[in-house]
Amino acid sequence: MNKYEIMFIVKATMESADVKKSAETYKNLIETLKGKVVEAKELGEKKLAYPIKKELNGYYYVMQVEANKEAIQEFDRKIRLDETILRHLIIRQEEE
Repeated sequence: MNKYEIMFIVKATMESADVKKSAETYKNLIETLKGKVVEAKELGEKKLAYPIKKELNGYYYVMQVEANKEAIQEFDRKIRLDETILRHLIIRQEEE
C-alpha cells in the first residue's frame, strides 16, 4: 500500500451539516475501497485566491491515507463527479 495526501475543497454555500457529511463520505469511501485513513483534518472555511465555479469561499479538508493504486483511481473518479467539490489534489508520498 502506498501513502497519499488528499486535499479537497467543499462548497461553503452548503449547510454545515452537508459539508461535514460530504467530507465523511469520502473518508468512508477510502475505507470501503480497502484503504486506511491515517489522519483527517478539517482546516475550516477559507477565502479562495480566485473564484472557482462562482464560489468565493470553501471548506478545506486534508487526509493522510494508505491505499492501493486502484482505490485512489476510484476515489479520484468519484470525487470528480461530485458537484459539491470545487477542487481536489492527490499527492503520493515518497517512501522513507
